[in-house]
Amino acid sequence: MRAREPDSSGYVVTDGVRVYYEVHGNGTPTLLLLPCYPLVHSGLWKMQVPYLARHHRVVLFDPRGNGRSDRPSSSEEYADRAYVADALSVLDATDTDRAVVVGVSLGGLWGLALAALHPDRVLGLFAVDPSLPIAPILTDRVGIDFDDEIDAPVGWQKFNRRHWSRNFEDYVHFFFDQCASDAHSTKLLDDLVGYGAETDAATLTAFTDAPKLGTEEVDKLLSQVNCPVRVMHGTGDRISAARRGERMAELTGGEFVPLEGAGHLPCGRYPVTVNHEMERFVRQITGILDRPARSTPRLAGQRLLWVSSPIGLGHVGRDLAIVRELRRRRPELMVEWLAQPPVTRVLRDAGESIHPASAELASESAHWESEADGHALPAFYALRRMDEILCANYMLFDDVVGDTRYDLWVGDESWEVDYFLHENPRRKRAPYAFLTDVVGFLPTDPRDDPVEARICADYNAEMIGHRAAHPKLRDLSLFVGGYDELPDASFGPGLPGVREWTRDWFDSVDYVLPFDPVAYQDTEALRTRLGHGTGYPLLVSTVGGTDVGRGLLHRIAEGFDLLRRSVPDARMLMVTGPRVDPRELPDVDGLEKRGYLPRLFEHLACADAAIVQGGLSTTMELVATGRPFVYVPLARHWEQQHFVSHRLNHYRAGHRLDYAGSGPKEMAAAMQAALASTPDYRPVTPGGAARAADRLAALLRS
Repeated sequence: MRAREPDSSGYVVTDGVRVYYEVHGNGTPTLLLLPCYPLVHSGLWKMQVPYLARHHRVVLFDPRGNGRSDRPSSSEEYADRAYVADALSVLDATDTDRAVVVGVSLGGLWGLALAALHPDRVLGLFAVDPSLPIAPILTDRVGIDFDDEIDAPVGWQKFNRRHWSRNFEDYVHFFFDQCASDAHSTKLLDDLVGYGAETDAATLTAFTDAPKLGTEEVDKLLSQVNCPVRVMHGTGDRISAARRGERMAELTGGEFVPLEGAGHLPCGRYPVTVNHEMERFVRQITGILDRPARSTPRLAGQRLLWVSSPIGLGHVGRDLAIVRELRRRRPELMVEWLAQPPVTRVLRDAGESIHPASAELASESAHWESEADGHALPAFYALRRMDEILCANYMLFDDVVGDTRYDLWVGDESWEVDYFLHENPRRKRAPYAFLTDVVGFLPTDPRDDPVEARICADYNAEMIGHRAAHPKLRDLSLFVGGYDELPDASFGPGLPGVREWTRDWFDSVDYVLPFDPVAYQDTEALRTRLGHGTGYPLLVSTVGGTDVGRGLLHRIAEGFDLLRRSVPDARMLMVTGPRVDPRELPDVDGLEKRGYLPRLFEHLACADAAIVQGGLSTTMELVATGRPFVYVPLARHWEQQHFVSHRLNHYRAGHRLDYAGSGPKEMAAAMQAALASTPDYRPVTPGGAARAADRLAALLRS
């Protein structure tokens, strides 16, 4: 799922070749993002487009040879000047008189030609890791066509047409491994390999044989450029040496911005740095020094920005509980929430102030739903494939805290904020607290998916490295729960254990509940108040705030129909959540279907039994109120399979069912067993919200 869909799209035809383009946003000026190579399409810019399009108009297109553009067979049709002609056609088709031109790798060369030959169309040129045949630099690897593997430099024996003609897939992996040479670049590498798979060896050969702009021509172009130029180049670039970019800036009178240690494609690996540098360049050449502030002017009193995870509704319940306690300690405190549906619905019901920029957040819940397959959700891969959404939402957060000064930032599993702040620690402008109930990733089954195990370990290693490199970036790290509620497992080969590392880097507070369980001990009175009545077995079923549990709800309904045959007076309240229409589910005698319930925990607290998904918040609310329950964790969901199940085992709570082996008959039997059971759970220590509020209050100035 994309972080932003185009506002418009279409095709241009240049000399018979169709080229696909997109337009995003409607601000000024227009930025033209050029392609860089026929092995890569416009998806390379996915980390830039959502941010830039909130401020400007962004136009980009797939190169001939990849994406939705044509793949001509003649080498002449891949000449450097053909890509420049495509850029002009796209500018014309999108009614763009002049644009700030941005190019990475060979896109820097094509941008240079566009700026030199058509100066009336170019406001400025921003080049990233440009690949130019600049004299006297003639021996860099890009641009050399090794016809014989034996003649290639050591380590580059695969960089030749013989190899890619024989084994194109292996060549693509090899080449992009050189591009994505930075540590912890597994996702960028996977993306690049995926882009490369959308073309073929014949196209690459035709491109390699195409007429190229030579050294003398490029020298002339460099002397003709009269627009502002900025060149950003990674000093660790294995494809195009950084001295090329430095020389380009020198010969055009532009500014050179080195990226220390970075590889060839920093727009994918270091998007925040690249995005801000692009924006700074645009502002300088257009005279737009400041954007209008989004939020209200600075007011008297202290202000807190709270970022609450939208994955499920459990986070916002505990967040509100902590905020209530925090306001008791700081009555003057103003809290603004950066949040998205379904969390915003809960916040509005609670009378909270939602920052207007929240409407621009890319939907994380919709992404998770799109990744689900029945009752299976490969949660680690889903989070990994959400990279452009996380980057877009961090960039929005960065804009918000740049427009308004806050006295404290709090993120409840705000993974995007935490990750990109550690990648860009200078972006921190206020005290920052991070809280979570899960730490790191554990592969769901390393025997079945060794790739997941390897990549999980890499992600964990990056997290551990971030904390070691910037130990004071977080002013407070709170783990919600006791350390022994974490699995006794390793983060990966050669890495520390989950529990021991969490003890070193997190403070612990007792589990935070959105209510006081003592107030819900009189279940008969509670059932009467809620309109359920008494004198019959009451079951409650729910699957959380997304639509991933739709299949489970169907199976529960069928199981309840079977249960009624042996327990005819049983009734069930089925809460489908805000994203599943109750009318989609079957009608069963004794089954009441409801959508969103703002205080669902009250209904759970008076149930004789419950059957739920494997989400932590719902199951822990059942533990706290001593209710018997059955839980069905999502398959391939690392958190529900490992972290939640371990925590419930710690509390001696719940009966686990695996969805794959549990049809309606098994559901009915489990519900009946739960109705007959008497829980003996380990108690949930109260006061977690108050202790969390004490720690947060200490970060606010007196």
